[in-house]
Amino acid sequence: MRNAFADEIQKIAVTDNRVVLLSGDIGNKLFNKFRDTVPGRFFNCGVAEANMMGVAAGMALSGLRPVAYTITPFVTSRCFEQIKIDVCYHNVPVIIAGVGSGLSYASLGPTHHSFEDIGILRTLPNISIVCPADTMELRCAIRSALKWDGPVYLRLGKKGEPDLHTTIHDFAIGKAIKLRDGKDVCILATGPITAEAIKAAEMLAKDGISAMVTSVHTVKPLDDDYLAGIVKNFPVLATIEEHSLIGGLGSSVAEWIADKGVKSCRLLRNGIKDEFMHVCGSQDYARKYFGISASDIACRIRKEIQK
Repeated sequence: MRNAFADEIQKIAVTDNRVVLLSGDIGNKLFNKFRDTVPGRFFNCGVAEANMMGVAAGMALSGLRPVAYTITPFVTSRCFEQIKIDVCYHNVPVIIAGVGSGLSYASLGPTHHSFEDIGILRTLPNISIVCPADTMELRCAIRSALKWDGPVYLRLGKKGEPDLHTTIHDFAIGKAIKLRDGKDVCILATGPITAEAIKAAEMLAKDGISAMVTSVHTVKPLDDDYLAGIVKNFPVLATIEEHSLIGGLGSSVAEWIADKGVKSCRLLRNGIKDEFMHVCGSQDYARKYFGISASDIACRIRKEIQK
């Protein structure tokens, strides 16, 4: 996903001289083509992410379209105050790109895990939160974010995520995309773990359970019209996310259901439990550890359907 990000932002920058790229001391080789193609518009801000966010806000106030990029926890929780005051308070069009979200860097330990980023940023006025499921959604999301009037947080995977789309005709921030039809349960997934949701749906199909899968790439704002439709047609909704069960997609949908007074369906939330991970391993190992692998998801949905 990070290679697709570098490629797409470089292509956009060629035709839009307002686009500038800021990095928190990573991705220098990744952005060599950007640096060489549009000289003077790549800035390595060093291990000073809070300062990078202030610089990005100043650039946006000056008419540029800055993209601030680094590893997810360092571009969110480390500089939360600057995002709040410099970016969101002024409602400036800064794109905050966090790479290696969720459990992507599971092997590097809790300093590199990002279980809380959606939760903390959701609390801030003006910001939109977009979590692409694959490289095609990512490319569309970057272009949509650069047309957005306010701040956008792009929550990215790292590398090797499977492509789920062959084409996307109508991507828009705040509009969910149906990936697979079904009638017994609607799975709402966000980010690269959407691939696990599709695998889970395929497992459920072998048991005669028909699962619809939706890419809810935008966690804020939610697709109000889409949710209003599915709660009328499905007895069970299941949210899937590589994020804490507190504050993420599942929480957003639960809040929406409560606010709308919906009583026609049950909500099953799948995400990271309220605990740190004190062991290291691959992303697949970490997903199994937290019970959000495809087989775990299918098992929980199967039990919920059978109630």
